Amino acid sequence: GAPPYADAAVRRAMALAVDNEICLELGHAGRGTVAANDHVSPLHPAHADLGPAPYDPDQALADMRAAGLGDFEHTLVTVDDEWQRNTGDAVAALLSDAGLKVRRRLVPGAEFWDNWKSYPFSATQWNHRPLDIQVLQLAYRSKAVWNETGFSNAEFDRLLDEAMALADAETRRTRMERLQMILREEGVIIQPYWRALFNHHNGRLVGAEKHPANEIHLYKIGFAD
Repeated sequence: GAPPYADAAVRRAMALAVDNEICLELGHAGRGTVAANDHVSPLHPAHADLGPAPYDPDQALADMRAAGLGDFEHTLVTVDDEWQRNTGDAVAALLSDAGLKVRRRLVPGAEFWDNWKSYPFSATQWNHRPLDIQVLQLAYRSKAVWNETGFSNAEFDRLLDEAMALADAETRRTRMERLQMILREEGVIIQPYWRALFNHHNGRLVGAEKHPANEIHLYKIGFAD
């Protein structure tokens, strides 16, 4: 990561300052599930429940001062849409409430996505993947093509290799628990929530539930009696 975010203590302090539940409420009107800064969804069979991410704004400020960055101004970049802008505003407000200095930068969609891996501190939308290991492989493996955070951790890479070789979700969960915990311990991301997705029909269908990847499986849909 870029300075000062190459320092795990700084990253952890940033995460401690953010109440994920407030971000969900203000960023997406509560339409979703509070996340735990570990980027593995409860929808995934091998998900390990680490409990809620810690929130301690007083400790966040103390840790930031200990790192010599009490007066550093952070710039939070988000794409200029509705829910990501609003979530970014909530994160910035929480950081400010904790005593940290932060300013917002809103970037139009085309410009943001041309440069999404280059911002030191920004918000990115990640869509659903069928397996718990897939986003970890794409986003957090050392030197992965979509590793926007620049995270590099030998233990994480080794455990990811092991998890990738385990088809059974129950067996894989032991690796997932440690992989998820490394992301949290290293302060790699602040992930406030999982968005709820919706579809609409007239109530006469069965098997028409919303798919997390926006897929429509017509062979599963039928008419109710």
